[in-house]
Parts: sequence; structure tokens; C-alpha cells
Amino acid sequence: MSNNEGVVYVGPGKVEVQSIDFPKLVDPRGRTIEHGVILKVVSTNICGSDQHMVRGRTTAHAGLVLGHEITGEVIEKGRDVETLAIGDLVSVPFNVACGRCRTCKAQHTGVCLSVNPTRAGGAYGYVDIGGWVGGQARYVMVPYADFNLLKFPDRAQALEKIRDLTCLTDILPTGYHGAVTAGVGPGSTVYIAGAGPVGLAAAAASRLSGAAAVIVGDINPARLVHAREVGFLTVDLSQDASLAEQIEQILGSPEVDCAVDAVGFEARGHGHQGAQHEAPAIVLNSLMEITRAAGMIGIPGLYVTDDPGAADDAARKGSLSVRFGLGWAKSHTFFTGQTPVMKYNRALMQAILWDRINIADIVGVEVLPLEDAARGYAEFDAGAPRKFVLDPHAMLRAAA
Repeated sequence: MSNNEGVVYVGPGKVEVQSIDFPKLVDPRGRTIEHGVILKVVSTNICGSDQHMVRGRTTAHAGLVLGHEITGEVIEKGRDVETLAIGDLVSVPFNVACGRCRTCKAQHTGVCLSVNPTRAGGAYGYVDIGGWVGGQARYVMVPYADFNLLKFPDRAQALEKIRDLTCLTDILPTGYHGAVTAGVGPGSTVYIAGAGPVGLAAAAASRLSGAAAVIVGDINPARLVHAREVGFLTVDLSQDASLAEQIEQILGSPEVDCAVDAVGFEARGHGHQGAQHEAPAIVLNSLMEITRAAGMIGIPGLYVTDDPGAADDAARKGSLSVRFGLGWAKSHTFFTGQTPVMKYNRALMQAILWDRINIADIVGVEVLPLEDAARGYAEFDAGAPRKFVLDPHAMLRAAA
């Protein structure tokens, strides 16, 4: 049996690559599952959602194996797996979903009712979402494989485009979901809050969907430079000019048709002083201000039910001072929650394979060996305008 190693959360601000158990076809409750597969991990990405845990902003326990963005090769399968073969290259949606419950049958795979005994929805390597072992590792187990896994049609072609295809597990579908639920379409004017990987994926998805003007806002100058380099308009939220004023300078109007929150609960304030302090409701409130009446707001950014690192008691329980009355008065539509990756990933795979979207360049993919995971986490946390992708078996580097 091969050895396994994974990226383990040690405590606030610290991760380590440690020896971990080789996966078995067993679920978190100890039941043998013949519908699962074991994957040799081809690529696994560091996500902003992982950073929330590593910063100590969730109730994650030390020893948690991280990682929910996984692309892999099937090396073992249970006897009930019918549509996959040993050697297949596959993309793993970050949602763990059974395919059998009411919500899965309605394509709401982000809130599967079967894979988590405590709440709706499961994910790999994440706190309170079912106990599924994370995939920032050399090997990982995936359940309900026939339902969950997206097989790449041609292995050689997939390896040629693996830096792009690795984004199918989360950030590209999540960005696309943000754009879709914000109502982006041909001719739309769109504002994206956040120039991190999900924000840039939402911007790319908006462009793919025919948006006329895509504006990305952030307080991080390096990320704004990168956003402009890959073709998007930007606003600098560390400046004292309001968001509406900066949008008006670009569009001639202080409002947009559609808006996407790609920041979530660790947002910071606007302006020279505000940017130094957390303001967890500021993105939602600012989006209501600058979205036109009857407009739509997509909210793929993460909001948690428990935030032990929050600045006040209300925010620690996930209660934010949202100006809901403003949204009501403007007849806004809000769409929240985990992205149902399977709803979009096959179409987005085709867009990648047929050169309709170069997502790796847009989000700044940088490939690292697994043993450099701690450096990737540190640089990402410091605001590097890159998407760090771990390469446990050097397959990406060989493909390059």
C-alpha cells in the first residue's frame, strides 16, 4: 500500500504536511461503501474558504485534513461503481452529494440531505460539513462516485489543459453561479466585490455570459493590478471615494444591473481608515446601494453560522447588520449558499476544452509541490494575486 500525506490544520495560522491514513472505502460514520472510489490526487487547490479555517475564524479542530478542490485519477473502485474505470481522470465537485435525496434530484447538490448528519450539505476537508477527509493529499476517497465525478473525455487533452481544468472543482463553477444568480447576460453591467480567485472567476464568467462591462472592486492593489491585466475594469475600495462614485466615473451611472459578493464574512471597510478594520456586512450593504431597482445579487462568498474570531457578539453567531429594508425597497433578489457545482461543471469543462475561457491565466494559477503547501497558504493569506495549486505527484509539472 502506498504512503499518504496531507495538509493538516495544526492551529490558527499554521498548517503542516503530515503522514495520514491511506483512504479506504469507508464513510465518516464507519460504514463500508461500495459506491466510492480511491483517487490518486492529480491536483488540489488552496481556497479562500480554507483560509477562513486556518485563520482560526471557524470552529475547525486541530488535525483536520484540508482541501475540497480535487482533481484525480481513479486507482480503486467499489463494486457498485459502473461508469468509471481505473485510470480515468476526473474532476471532483467540492460538494459531497448522494444523488438520491430530494435536493440532489432537484440539482441542489450543495445541500444534500444524506451526507451530513448535522445539517444539509457536505464537503471534503471542511468544518461541520460531514467529516469527509480533505483532498490536499496524495490520495483521497470520493463517495457516490458515479454521481459525483466528472470524467474528462480524453486523458491527453485533459493533461494539456490541467491548470484550467483544476478550477472546475470549485472556483470556476462558484464564480459562474454568482454570475448566473445575479442575472448576468448579454449587455449587462456587472460589479464583482473581491478580486481574489472567486471574484476573478465570477468576472470571467460574466464576460463568458456576454456582459458589456465587468467591474471588480478590492482593497488589495496587487490584485487590482492583476484584474486589469486580464482585462477587467477596477475600483479601489481603499480610496475615500465611495463605491457609487467610482462606478459612476466608469459607467456614467452610480448603479449596475447585476452584482456578485465574492468576499464573504471577513470583509473590510472602505476608504483609507475603513480598510484597516473588519466590517462583515459592508459588501452586502454596498451591493444593495449600487444595484439598480429590481436587480439581482449573487452571494457565493462564504458566510458562517459561527465565527469565534469576529469583532462583536452578534457577528460571532453569524448575525450581521444588513440593511435589508434597502434591498426590500429596491425589490432586489438575493441568492446565497453553496454552489451546486454539478449544475455547471460539464458545460464549463467544454468551455475550457474548446478554448472559450482561459481561467488559469485569469485567476493566476501557480503550481506548487505538496510539501510547499504552508508557503502557498502564507502567500495567499498575504494577498498574493494567485491561485495556488498543489501537485502531489508532480503530474502538472510533467504535463507542462
